[in-house]
Amino acid sequence: MAKSKMIPFTGDQAVAYAMKQIEPDVVAAYPITPQTEIVMNFSNYVANGQVQTEMIPVESEHSAMSACVGAAAAGARTMTATSANGLALMWEIVYIAASTRLPMVMPVVNRALSGPINIHCDHSDTMGARDSGWIQIYCENAQEVYENTILAVRIAEHKKILLPVMVCQDGFITSHGVEGVALLDDKKVKDFIGEYNIENPLLDVDNPVTYGPLDLQDYYFEHKRQQSEAMKNALIAIPEVLNEFEKTFGTKYEFIEKYKLDDAEVAIVAMSSTAGTVKFVVDELRQKGIKAGLLRPRIFRPFPKEKIVQALKNIKAVAILDRSESFSAEGGPLYTEIKSGLYDSDIKPLVTNYIYGLGGRDIFPEDIKKVYKDLEEILSKKKVINPLNYLGSRE
Repeated sequence: MAKSKMIPFTGDQAVAYAMKQIEPDVVAAYPITPQTEIVMNFSNYVANGQVQTEMIPVESEHSAMSACVGAAAAGARTMTATSANGLALMWEIVYIAASTRLPMVMPVVNRALSGPINIHCDHSDTMGARDSGWIQIYCENAQEVYENTILAVRIAEHKKILLPVMVCQDGFITSHGVEGVALLDDKKVKDFIGEYNIENPLLDVDNPVTYGPLDLQDYYFEHKRQQSEAMKNALIAIPEVLNEFEKTFGTKYEFIEKYKLDDAEVAIVAMSSTAGTVKFVVDELRQKGIKAGLLRPRIFRPFPKEKIVQALKNIKAVAILDRSESFSAEGGPLYTEIKSGLYDSDIKPLVTNYIYGLGGRDIFPEDIKKVYKDLEEILSKKKVINPLNYLGSRE
């Protein structure tokens, strides 16, 4: 068996344990709620001599990402972790990490961005960074958080990709909720991720290279296009890693998850922990004869347009749930991207958007039932009345 018995872990503890098994060369980090427990638990492994990682406590998240860039460029397998305002403070270096094609991994515990200041969950932090050049994976539960952290190492370091990866989980909902997590065998994890060998390390003095040069009109455009091609390559290369993970550990992951979608007429698209609530409601509605389904994007960058379009081919009306507001007056980021992806396709379901859960506002089964009821009304009228809605917000 590849997995051991269930261990009670929070999402943060699950990440820390995955990091222990990965044993990165360098971790540079700064605490921020609700991510702090990741690096706190991992630092215990370092202090107890259970890993040989160089743990670097820094004075800010900007410094954390800067230290990670330096370590990764020198040839070290590198990780960090953050949330919300911490990610915002890293902003400049987040772009540099991706532009420099450094395959680091950063678990992100999703939290609302200020202001007003709020420490609870929404997706405004990582959605704000969706165009920074990082691959983004969104997790429903602690088991996925644990396994995706391990997967992220292989994805980032794939020779056809070489891009940094964010592994996202919902703040407090997943990060601090205790669930049973089936742990993988230490040696199997080590064998799966393998050794990290950078092609052009800064510390190779016999073959000197330059990182982070001034890059003006002559080459900047081409370097940005190389990043774009790497993200396109990820659409092809990531399934290779996922297939190997399934062969090694028995768990199948894909870009998207379909739940009772094949024969559904109405569907919700939702990411991360909210998908669990939607599944509960779908099961209830199915017992009443309502053909409801769920589509959950697991990977948001690269954006799996073709897979999403194919998954929605039989859906007549779909509601896309965004746990962030893009302030575009046209809907949330997940909604606008999916709607754009549908434009050139042969399918034209009726599509509506719901902004929900900002600042940690709870999402209840009754809220999800309302969305499905609205979809039934849209279906009966064959028209979307309100393309942009706010679910669970007071007027």
